[in-house]
This record gives sequence, structure tokens and C-alpha cells, in this order.
Amino acid sequence: MKKWKIGFIMILTAFLLIGCGTGNNDEGEDNAEQNGGNNEGVTVTFGVTPWTSTVPPTKVAKLILEDMGYTVNETKADAGGVYTGLARGDLDVFMDAWLPVMHANYMEKYGDKLDDTAVSYTEGELGWVIPTYVEGIESVEDIKGKEDLFGGKIYGIEEGAGMTVTSKEMIEELGLDLEYVASSEGGMLAQAQRMMGNEEPVLFLGWRPHPMFANYDLKVLTSPEEFFQTSEVHVITNKDLKDEAAEAYEFLSKWKMPVKDIEDMIVKIDEGQDAEEVAQEWIDNHQDQVKEMKGE
Repeated sequence: MKKWKIGFIMILTAFLLIGCGTGNNDEGEDNAEQNGGNNEGVTVTFGVTPWTSTVPPTKVAKLILEDMGYTVNETKADAGGVYTGLARGDLDVFMDAWLPVMHANYMEKYGDKLDDTAVSYTEGELGWVIPTYVEGIESVEDIKGKEDLFGGKIYGIEEGAGMTVTSKEMIEELGLDLEYVASSEGGMLAQAQRMMGNEEPVLFLGWRPHPMFANYDLKVLTSPEEFFQTSEVHVITNKDLKDEAAEAYEFLSKWKMPVKDIEDMIVKIDEGQDAEEVAQEWIDNHQDQVKEMKGE
């Protein structure tokens, strides 16, 4: 009887130890799962400019980071506001930095407080554009003396944008008799579309990726290379993100997205599809690339 009692106690003790061990392990797994890879409670804030090229990469990155456990916010601002916010630490990420020329003034001013994190794509074409039905003008220099053909105006985007600053510098440098009409991207395009609908000559700003090149026959005018050049589009983060959201920073440092994919997504969004649904479709169809960027 004594031996039986001892055996029973040993079995009971072993059972309790196993039960406690299993319980601790489950609790650890539950905590890890609830923490979303220890990223729960960590917020990443994207700066979003009012350009169509900013939206697709921002939405794709947002959805992936949320899947990694982060809380993601978006703050809308013009380019100057985005760079100021990054430098102050109010914003964490900008997915649409045009370098080396277009955003050079911002990098010169704030570069020591920013992290040039990744190159998204290298085929960022931009400059002054005209419809192809306008003949005899192939370069910006060809406009001199023919400014009246365009009503003495070039239609552009908001004050403070890199393309606005560069355009005004080019007008002055080349001695062009043009008024720069600043507006939003939507306002600029609405004006250009009205004039192109009547086949009137119109001069405005253009960049790729953008659906304007899918919707209209346009040509980008050549310009002195110190002004508009083919740009690389970079991911910029603030200096603190590397320490405050290390996994997010590592993901963003591996970021890349073909310009054609961005342009295809812009067209879908422009046609009325929900931006996050379009982004999720890209993620679903590019799982190998997503895993590579996440380091999996």
C-alpha cells in the first residue's frame, strides 16, 4: 500500500509538471501572437503627397506593415510638409522621394535628419509635357519666342513642390515669357484635359508613373540637364525609425517596386477601384517579392 501511494504521488507530480510546462508554453505563444511579432503598440506614420504616384506604394507598404503587427497612419501634406514632418519626427516614412534633382532642395535642408532607406525604382521620367498634336516643339528651348502658342502659361502643381521650384528656375534661366499657374495635380490635369479636348496647345507638368500617359498622346520636352532629369524614386525615413521600429525599417530597406506595376495600379485607382483593394491584389499576386522584402 505504501509503495502504491508513493507511485501515485510520483505520477501525479509528473502530470502536474507536464501540465504547467505546457501551459507556460501556450501562454508564451499566445503572447507572441497577440504582440504581432512584438510590434503591437508601435505606430508608423506615412507622409502622403497629393500625387497619384505616392498612393500605390504607400498603400502596399501600409497593408504589409499592418500584417506585421504595426499600427499605420497616413498624413496628407505637400512635399515641403512631408519633408519637414520627417525631419521633426512627426512622420516616419515617405515612399515617393524623387532624387537626385527634384527633391534636392529638401535633402539639402533636411538630409542630416533623414535616412535614404531604399530605391523603389529608377525610371522616374518627369518634365514639361505637351500633346503630340502640337508640332515644331521638341525641347523647352523651342518654346522661346512661341510662348503665345500656349497662351503664355504653363500649368503646374502646388507651390513648394520640387517640380514647381525647378520650373520657375528654368523659366527665369531661359528667359521664357511664361506665367507658372500653380494648382493641385487634379486642377492642373482638369485644365489640360479641357484644352486637349478641343485640341488646343497646352503646356503642363508631367511625370511617370501616371495615367496621363495612358489616357493621352503626350511627349516630354527635353530640357537642360541641370533642371529635369530621369530620377530615381526613393523611400525616405526619419532617423529614429531604425531604432523605434526595427522590423519595419528592415522591410522598407529592402523595398522595390517596378514602375509599370505602380502605373498599372494608378490606372485602376483612377478608374474608381478602391486603393487598398488594388494594393492587396498586388500583394496577393507578388508573394515571392513580398517575402523577400520581409526577409522571410
